[in-house]
Amino acid sequence: MDGEVRGPHSGPMETFESLVRAEFAPENTYLNTASTGLLPARTVKAMRAAVESVAAGQPQDMFADVEESRAAFARLAGVPGGRVAAGASVAVHTGLIAASLPAGAEVLTAEADFTSVVNPFHIRGDLKVRAVPLERIAESVRPGTALVAVSAAQSADGRIADLPAIREAARTHGARTYIDVSQAAGWLPVEADAYDFVSSVAFKWLTCPRGVAFLVVPEDLGGLTPVFAGWVAGERPWDSCYGPVEELAHSARRFDESPSLFSYAGARHSLALIEQLGVDAVRAHDLALADRFRAGLAELGREPLPAPGSPIVSVPGLGGRQGELSRAGIEVSDRAGNLRAAFHLYNTPEDVDRLLDALSG
Repeated sequence: MDGEVRGPHSGPMETFESLVRAEFAPENTYLNTASTGLLPARTVKAMRAAVESVAAGQPQDMFADVEESRAAFARLAGVPGGRVAAGASVAVHTGLIAASLPAGAEVLTAEADFTSVVNPFHIRGDLKVRAVPLERIAESVRPGTALVAVSAAQSADGRIADLPAIREAARTHGARTYIDVSQAAGWLPVEADAYDFVSSVAFKWLTCPRGVAFLVVPEDLGGLTPVFAGWVAGERPWDSCYGPVEELAHSARRFDESPSLFSYAGARHSLALIEQLGVDAVRAHDLALADRFRAGLAELGREPLPAPGSPIVSVPGLGGRQGELSRAGIEVSDRAGNLRAAFHLYNTPEDVDRLLDALSG
């Protein structure tokens, strides 16, 4: 880990490594960010302070934390904050989009994509949901396709969708695009403005607490109906607490869920760290570790599933070793019989080598 980044209050330049070491000190070899990212020290401190403020009967303004988090994610996604809704679940955001489609509309999805991205379309019962291999998404868009819904990076094996090709195919046939970046935001630059809808949880590569998720909608709000709008969706929330909301927010905030405030109290600090480090620097770091792992696997005679350019590496036939690795202090995942390792900013070459040593034993 090298390179320099500027601290939040300017002053002396700090290195990527020094910033990361100040925020993370795992007691094991943690290679499981595709499941859950580690929390930075600044985030834990902020959440503790928020909890203690409520315990003391003097709750701090955590709604301000929601707005800071929304603004930070908007910057990372490259869109104005008014286009970002704050919530807790990608499944809810998918359900919101599914509810907006007319009966009989065709939704094109990737085979075996993450459930939260596809299941709400199936639950409707009156939509035509079509699944094709990830690599064939773009060529499978056709006249009459209403929506293409796909993860930017696949949870199971890290494969990255050809998003530019999908975008162009959708435009050619008049289809809308819905991209879930839950396994990409934080290490892969997100260009949310290039798509109609973009969703993401934040507890993975964005190192936020669970209970934080975002949805980016078009400037015109995408024709979505805020079917679960509560008081926080009002243009003046504190005047919208009783009876029907008289005036919905003029921005994407009309799609907000009532927020998990303690989670957002921490999230703003996690997102600030990602901004401070820089997504490009995080990506370079993560991919270098993943490439080191792939090279080591080749020496062991093992071939991972193809996922070039991804920090997620899945190795067929080794998922059953997840338990023994965990007991040895190495955290990875077992996904469909594959051993899934995910390399992120707090990991080191030594972490990679420790996993390789354990697999060779």
